[in-house]
Amino acid sequence: MDWQPAIKGFRSYLKLERSLAENSILAYERDIEKLYQFSDIQSPRIKPETVTLTDLRNFMVWLGELGMIPTTQARIVSGVKTFYKYLLMHDVIDINPSELLEAPKTRRKLPAVLTIADIDMLIAAIDLSKPEGPRNKAILEVLFSCGLRVSELTNLKISNLFLNIDFIKVTGKGSKERLIPIGSEAKKALTIWLDEVRVHTHPKKGEDDYVFLNRRGAHLTREMVFIIIRQLVVATGLKKAISPHTFRHSFATYLIEGGADLRAVQEMLGHESITTTEIYTHLDREFLRSTIIEFHPRS
Repeated sequence: MDWQPAIKGFRSYLKLERSLAENSILAYERDIEKLYQFSDIQSPRIKPETVTLTDLRNFMVWLGELGMIPTTQARIVSGVKTFYKYLLMHDVIDINPSELLEAPKTRRKLPAVLTIADIDMLIAAIDLSKPEGPRNKAILEVLFSCGLRVSELTNLKISNLFLNIDFIKVTGKGSKERLIPIGSEAKKALTIWLDEVRVHTHPKKGEDDYVFLNRRGAHLTREMVFIIIRQLVVATGLKKAISPHTFRHSFATYLIEGGADLRAVQEMLGHESITTTEIYTHLDREFLRSTIIEFHPRS
């Protein structure tokens, strides 16, 4: 089998059988494309089914020579292992050459945590006199109050807001849905955006149900959320590496440090358990809501 058909089949497997999001699929594809590039410069040229463990170890050396840091190499190893599990599962190979492939040891660097003063500074930097001001404030409040991934934020639907009972429903990785309590500050900012500003926006066809729209009536992209936050960081002069994920990390940090039940935080983040075989711990809605109210600083 040649590389391009193998990568194409791998993509279909990730989409149809693993139900991964498009961004995750693209990341896996990029990893295998690098292995393809490495195989292309070998003599004789290596095919997917002829790759050996030695080839893969040489591939890792090559990545290091290109200047890739250990964390990037570790991610590529994970992609390669998934690729060869796919080939084994579909009888393209009889032996998985990546089974004994080890990723370089990495030191896990935790993202920055925003203080309450940081949050207040970022929100104070928003010009609420502009139409996008209330929207941007609602974005920051929802990110911090609910710990959403940026893709979950941009895909948030009006039909999935249950503000009368202080919950929102989001669709996370693998199209898994979960209910998340929403704090009072976020609920207030969201209500102002929806009832006083968004109501005057004319959504494009098919965009009616999205919560966050741009001035042209289309739902916001991930890139736009990054830009909004970057501009606010520059305006405040904060010397931290801040992205949408920083709000998610801060959300979890404050809850856990405040004494929140780890299972409740895990449920709200939509994280896969690494200590048990159970994928998600399903908890009572009232328990989740009371956890937010008791431990989140903006509730």
